[in-house]
This record gives sequence, structure tokens and C-alpha cells, in this order.
Amino acid sequence: NGDKKSLGELIQTMNGATVDPNVEVVCGAPTIYLDFVRSKLDAKFGVAAQNCYKVPKGAFTGEISPAMIKDCGINWVILGHSERRHVFGESDELIGQKTAHALESGLGVIACIGEKLDEREGGITEKVVFAQTKVIADNVKDWSKVVLAYEPVWAIGTGKTASPQQAQEVHDKLREWLKANVSEAVANSVRIIYGGSVTGGTCKELASQKDVDGFLVGGASLKPEFIEIINAKK
Repeated sequence: NGDKKSLGELIQTMNGATVDPNVEVVCGAPTIYLDFVRSKLDAKFGVAAQNCYKVPKGAFTGEISPAMIKDCGINWVILGHSERRHVFGESDELIGQKTAHALESGLGVIACIGEKLDEREGGITEKVVFAQTKVIADNVKDWSKVVLAYEPVWAIGTGKTASPQQAQEVHDKLREWLKANVSEAVANSVRIIYGGSVTGGTCKELASQKDVDGFLVGGASLKPEFIEIINAKK
């Protein structure tokens, strides 16, 4: 989303805002604007690429690598977003390979998982998100560089939000899975953030849930209410 004019206005709003110093804020910009955003946005805010490929360079026209992202002063990448999975057909395996390469290259990874509506209605939410998480976990050596983002696909851009209780339930189950399959230390320390129609109106109650450590914000990040969401715990 956005162009230099609208992103420039958003950056001005961000740079002038009073934000909770205890919240780490990372802005995911379109590839073509990564350099522009990093040069204009206050250094206290991180910047993320929205995707990358699994190798440093080569004959992969149109793709970008973690090395290129780092070369622009960017320290984060979002991988496995539901639109990458379901619009562009990325497999769990590819997302795992990208995660491994991004981490080896020194990027922090915001790794996305989440079920579609038919999967939720079919009662297989846990099966789906655990399978997605396993492929990510198999490719992680250092969990301090990973943030897990749970985003129920049926709640993205639909105006439907998972209730705070639904979000908390899945986050709690994910922590249990990490405890059983990775380690208790990782389960206790990894940040699990929620994405899916997060707005100024829904953020406070979602933020109050025990296992919701933050948000992956979509459409609302393009509006001034993004500041309200950052300050949801205040």
C-alpha cells in the first residue's frame, strides 16, 4: 500500500507521535519504498520487508534477498503472511527455507501462521497452526530473533476479528506446543502477536489478554489510529 506522498505523511505522523517506550514498533513497507522509509522514519522505529527469497542472489527475477534488505539498513522481514501463502501459493516448506536463510543472514523474522475459515469451522485450527509452526520451528536456531504472528485468515480485512478469548486460546495453545516441542524457555520468552482486523476500537481488549504480546496491524497501520494501537497497553 501507499506511495511516497501518503507514506511520507504517515512517517510524519509517526515521527511526531508520543509512543509507549516499552513497545517495539516495526513498520513493514513495500519493497520499492524500503530505502525511502528507512531514511525518513525516526531511528527508534524498526522497518521490515514484507517478504524475501531463500538465497543471497541469483537468477530469481523480481525477488529480493536478506542481504539486499540488510544493505538498505533494514533489520526485519515478514515471512509466511497469509496472502503469501494463499494468494501467491507459498508452501510451508518454502516459508521454512526462507526463515532459515533470513535468520542465517542476521535478519529478525516475523513468522506468520493462521487458519482459513473452513479450517476453523472444521475444528482443525490447532492442527493447521501447529503444522505451520513446526516447519518454522524446524528452521530456527536462535528464537530471540523470531516473533510469531497468529493471524486467523478469516479475520483479515473482513472486519471480523477473532474475539479476545479466541485469540488468547490459540496463543495459549501455541505456547503449550512450543513448551512440548522446543523448550519451556522459548515458550516463555517468544513474542506471539495477533493479526486480523486490529483497530483502535479492538486493540485494548486484545492487548489485555495474557498471551497476546502485540499486534501485526494491517489496514489500521495506514491511519493515525496506528498510534492508539501502539499505545494499547498504556
